Amino acid sequence: MKKNLGNTPVVTPLPVLIVATYDEKGTPNAMNVAWGGQCGYHHVALNLSLNHKTTDNLKHTKAFTLSIATVNTLTLSDYFGLVSGRKENKIEKAGVHISQSEFVNAPVIYEYPLTLECKVVEMQEALDEMHIVGEVMNVQADESILNEQGKVDFNKLQPISFDSVSRSYRVLGDIVGKAFKDGMKL
Repeated sequence: MKKNLGNTPVVTPLPVLIVATYDEKGTPNAMNVAWGGQCGYHHVALNLSLNHKTTDNLKHTKAFTLSIATVNTLTLSDYFGLVSGRKENKIEKAGVHISQSEFVNAPVIYEYPLTLECKVVEMQEALDEMHIVGEVMNVQADESILNEQGKVDFNKLQPISFDSVSRSYRVLGDIVGKAFKDGMKL
């Protein structure tokens, strides 16, 4: 028997994404975003409230970096979601190291081992949100998270996801099947 739970979606996993941007003065900012993910082979999508500093920055620069939060960056990542960039310089307070992306006008946060460098290709306001689609121009990965073939190893990366039901973070688990193969058994 199934039970109706209302209209709050339960979608999992929700990656914990850190969006880094520059403002009109060139000051870097970072924000924890749970409402986003990959939406195509070379594209990512974000849903942000219109009242965020990051939303204003994206309108100005049309560029951002998207870092994947990990077990090792959990505290830092949670902090980036707790405090408004309008109230304090989160980058400065967190003490992270920033470099300029080679591919887009956005900061790269050194402490994150996996960062996607993106240019905005679509921005659309809907209700009180901004829907953003970014084209990935480059993926920057620390060698410590790569396998022998030079690909990202999720066991080494240890990405975390947001559990919207328990309001907690979870780590991605083991491989349980092979995509585009296991279904062939039917």
